[in-house]
Amino acid sequence: VQLQASGGGLVQAGGSLRLSCAASGHTFSRYVTGWFRQAPGKEREFVAVLNWSYGTTSYADSVKGRFTISRDNAKNTVYLQMNSLKPEDTAVYYCAAASLYYTATDPGKYDYWGQGTQVTVSS
Repeated sequence: VQLQASGGGLVQAGGSLRLSCAASGHTFSRYVTGWFRQAPGKEREFVAVLNWSYGTTSYADSVKGRFTISRDNAKNTVYLQMNSLKPEDTAVYYCAAASLYYTATDPGKYDYWGQGTQVTVSS
C-alpha cells in the first residue's frame, strides 16, 4: 500500500485546511486509516482514525469538535478536515494504514505511512 498525503500549508489561527491521503496498490476497505502528527522535538501523536469497514471514528481530545476524518470510497482517499486551527496544531501530519479491525491510536500498530505534509498555523 502506498499512501500519498497532501493539502498542508500555512494558515492563520482560526482558519481551515483539508488534508487528503490517497492510497494506491490496495483498497482501504479492510483497513483502518489514521492521521498522526509530529511537532519539532515531540513524539508522533494520534490525531484521528477511521475504520473503513464499520465507518467508526475516533479523535484525540485536543482536536475533538474541530477536526473531522472522512472517506471517499470511489477515490480510495481519506480526508482530514481541520477547522478552527490553533498554533499548537502546527506539525507534520502523516496518514497511515493498518489491516486492523479496531480503531488503533498507537502509531506502532500501523504498517503503512505516507510521506507527511506540513501544517503551519500562525498566531
